[in-house]
Amino acid sequence: MDKLEKLQKKYAKVILNTCLKVKKNQKLFISANYEVIEFVRILSNVAYELGIKDIYYDLTDPYLKHDALKNLEIKDLKKMQFWNKEKWNEYASSGAAFVMLVTESPGLMKDIDPKKLSDLTMYSYETRKCFDELRDKSIVPWCIAGVPSLLWAKEVFPKSKKPEEDLWNEIFKICQITKLNPEKVIEEKINNLSRRCDKLNSYKFKSLNYTNSLGTDFTIELPDNHLWASGKSKLVNGEEVLVNFPTEEVFTSPTNNSASGIVYSAKPLCYQDNLIEDFWIKFDKGVAIDCKAKKGEKTLKQLISSCPNSNKLGEVALVEYNSPISESKIIFYETLYDENAACHLALGASFPECIENGPQMSKKELKKNKLNDCNNHVDFMIGTEDLNIVGTTVNDEKIKIFENGNFTKEFK
Repeated sequence: MDKLEKLQKKYAKVILNTCLKVKKNQKLFISANYEVIEFVRILSNVAYELGIKDIYYDLTDPYLKHDALKNLEIKDLKKMQFWNKEKWNEYASSGAAFVMLVTESPGLMKDIDPKKLSDLTMYSYETRKCFDELRDKSIVPWCIAGVPSLLWAKEVFPKSKKPEEDLWNEIFKICQITKLNPEKVIEEKINNLSRRCDKLNSYKFKSLNYTNSLGTDFTIELPDNHLWASGKSKLVNGEEVLVNFPTEEVFTSPTNNSASGIVYSAKPLCYQDNLIEDFWIKFDKGVAIDCKAKKGEKTLKQLISSCPNSNKLGEVALVEYNSPISESKIIFYETLYDENAACHLALGASFPECIENGPQMSKKELKKNKLNDCNNHVDFMIGTEDLNIVGTTVNDEKIKIFENGNFTKEFK
């Protein structure tokens, strides 16, 4: 076993043991791209060593997917496993743990109608509603982790002779896999993020105002009973899992009718294998009313109008400009990494965990608390080196949360 394979196995162990805390004889559901099948095999063998006997593979070939989109109508495409996700419901209902291995194929879908892509993405969410509901109620253990493909690695390292290996090494570094005891380092990071959440929660902010030199001037309100959270999620059975690996963020869900002003992107967004670059979105009374992009504007507009309430915000997340991923100076073209390098917002669904007793609430109760109900959830990055964020408390006290791209001393 060479050095790369040893680190890949160590990475797989951390995903299953530290992030998901899988149990012997628990079912496992793996969602992945065929291009990363070698790592799927490594992950599976680690799972077998842990006593897992039932693994379901939801595998997607991006090129087969592209060709199907090019040649078939939506009624025929809906029959394919690329978009019909009913199997997710079956495994979620039976107590399975879910690993979503993400990779990117930037630009692959540039010749596909964005509306067609969007309609099928919404169909995928419709067919896996049971999974989504159990996840939102903190019943299903799940984790998203990145795995390099050649196409993605070439986009990140276009001049490299070994782009996949280079991207693997960056992921190992970011996820602490090269450390002697990555589990301990990850635990310390999560504990620090949890303490930051506690500090933010203590202020009971009612609104946040963002400004920077790109032109961002934006205000959004928070529910009275909002909670800040980190990448650690506490399940109803008491187990704590890490749902995003890696994670550098603290986040909450805003009210869905309050966003006003304009926000400018700080990094490209790869959405449905299409790149959206150098864009801005203008909001009024919670709704995105206008947008422009130098590249991918049609895709951006389709994203905003993809389904009911996809033109409203469901998340505000704070990440320091001096975070480890940001300091790598690498644009990953994959939201899992780029969102952990910059403050970001998300169009679409809110998180029930971000209000008191949210996971136990019905959809009607969540709506009453002004959380956004949507089938989609797409993060986009707005954090810059000079971003300033001022929070206003329920007592109308102004508190600097971010200054010049980073948390003020109060929140360190």
